[in-house]
Amino acid sequence: MVLERPVAGTIPDTPGSYQFKDRDGRVIYVGKAKSLRSRLSNYFQNPALLAPRTAQMVASAESVEWIQVRSDVEALMLEYSLIKQHKPRFNVRLRDDKSYPFLAVTVADEWPRAAVRRGTRDKSTRYFGPYAHAYAIRETLDSLTRIFAVRTCSDSKFVNHQRLGRPCLLYHIEKCSGPCIAAVTAAQYGQMVSDLLGFLEGETQSVIARIEAEMVAAAEKLEFERAGRLRDRLVAVRKAVEKQQMVAEAGEDLDCFAIAEDELEAAIQVFYVRRGRVVGRKGLIVDKVEDLGSAGLVASILEQHYDDAPLGVPPLILVPHLPEDPETIGEWLEMQRSEGSATADGSAAPARSRADAATATDVEWWAADSHYRVERSVNPAARKGSAVEVRVPRRGDKRLLMETVDKNAAEEFRRHRLTRAADHNARARALTALQDHLDLPGSPLRIECYDMSHLQGTDYVGSMVVMEDGLPRPAEYRRFKVKTVEGNDDFAAMTEVLTRRLTAYLAERSKPVEERRRRFAYPPQLLLVDGGKGQLGVAVQVLERLGLTEEIPVASLAKRFEEVYRPAMPEPIRIPRTSEALYLLQRIRDEAHRFAITYHRSTRGKRMTVSVLDSIPGLGPARRKRLLAELGGPKALKALPREAFTNLSWLPEPVADALFDRLHS
Repeated sequence: MVLERPVAGTIPDTPGSYQFKDRDGRVIYVGKAKSLRSRLSNYFQNPALLAPRTAQMVASAESVEWIQVRSDVEALMLEYSLIKQHKPRFNVRLRDDKSYPFLAVTVADEWPRAAVRRGTRDKSTRYFGPYAHAYAIRETLDSLTRIFAVRTCSDSKFVNHQRLGRPCLLYHIEKCSGPCIAAVTAAQYGQMVSDLLGFLEGETQSVIARIEAEMVAAAEKLEFERAGRLRDRLVAVRKAVEKQQMVAEAGEDLDCFAIAEDELEAAIQVFYVRRGRVVGRKGLIVDKVEDLGSAGLVASILEQHYDDAPLGVPPLILVPHLPEDPETIGEWLEMQRSEGSATADGSAAPARSRADAATATDVEWWAADSHYRVERSVNPAARKGSAVEVRVPRRGDKRLLMETVDKNAAEEFRRHRLTRAADHNARARALTALQDHLDLPGSPLRIECYDMSHLQGTDYVGSMVVMEDGLPRPAEYRRFKVKTVEGNDDFAAMTEVLTRRLTAYLAERSKPVEERRRRFAYPPQLLLVDGGKGQLGVAVQVLERLGLTEEIPVASLAKRFEEVYRPAMPEPIRIPRTSEALYLLQRIRDEAHRFAITYHRSTRGKRMTVSVLDSIPGLGPARRKRLLAELGGPKALKALPREAFTNLSWLPEPVADALFDRLHS
């Protein structure tokens, strides 16, 4: 299957979207360009000069088509419409495997209720959130109903108590005003609902002022019981306001994005700030199947997120990096913001994507052949909307907010990776897939990975980390201080570490079973080294020298392109980037790197921390610790006479003399 380059001059020099298709006619990649001619020509070059994922996409494609449009914004809208329609395998996609809860207020009901809701949203309900955890929103709702006694019961329960003529327990504990038994008028209840909505929107001062005024008025009328209840509500409101930390200027609306990523995936966290306070947050996972830099990734995230944003498009969007082609993205966001319609009750509905306008009826076909087609869009011209600013915060409160969101993204990414690793089915699939991809004789239930760490050839150390049944076994980890290598020589250091480990295994294997120690008694079903062909060659040589070639399979994982090398295979094995097998190899490789770096830093730190008591013959760690405990630190020791040391019964006289001489040298 070879992708044929279109005839020169047939590709238009206009904005548009292009689609690569495989031999079965499936769209495998959708892109956009200011100039279709310039962008597409970049794909028809030496594959060795293309990025690895781009080269893989071009190798999988058999034909290319394109659609002309009138502007860059239309190209962006059309691109995302086609991505939603075809779900191409080589395009970055946001993956939200959670159903985030919202705090919903059914303002269209005769007696509105507050409830926790998930899933689809309707225009007759006001939504606040989304919240990251269900327990957080339920705790929030519980606190708010103590302040604003709005009903939380279902419609069926409300009707049932209305028929019975008696309220439920929530009325008796003052967490509901009892609309089912007409204990509150419609006007009073409507005021409670308005106060609740205002509070959730950040209008806290007006709510506090009104409750305070009502409390004073009740006290002046000598309605002390009612004034006391209003006082308690006022205290509760102020406590709730204290929990709502201001992160921006009052009245300011913005969204803040942060990204934590590795080569395969990225975790996205977005905080929604309305009227200066965080009203919700959302987390997303991105499968990085497309060759994108930071700017391209941010652009893709904004396009997909604001196609159906939960709280609309705010006037300010904070991002860790400016998006690719920021002018086009900004213009598109302005259109999305202008098209966010207001519902009858005043709630903001999510903006509808104009990309959906690019349908088959909007396209005029004017040329085609077996390998490529050219189309012209007749979409209406884009129209301007409300201004939207996309920028990177550099200082002040917004920079602090970005740091907070960034920490949440990093924590969510770590949790996501641990969740995947802890899942038994995923681990079983990963081990089976790894056996198939590497052509191993059996499932690699025990994997050992080795890495080296040093600083310009000093403090050379090695690490061995172990995974059994797809899970880390820290008790099996081992550290090696390289002893025979001078200077910067990773191959020699790896040779020493592997030789020491495998020699210890052969020694343990020769002992009776009851005398074997756990630490080196079991061979790995896969020996993995961090690096490329060179490191693999070192491991193969060690196994051959020790006669373990047939017993222990070996592989290396190159970090740059995540390629796996096996002996006797001239070409690397490229495991699919979405495969659990590659994820497993990456995890153990990263853990080996972390373990080696930690040991190296510890070794270097100890070497650089020199004490006057070091290297005194006969003064080992135990005696040194006891000496410091009984007589004090180096300054105190220096002030003592020789007899103070020679009189110590547990310190030999030669050691005492050497200590005194060292202190006064």
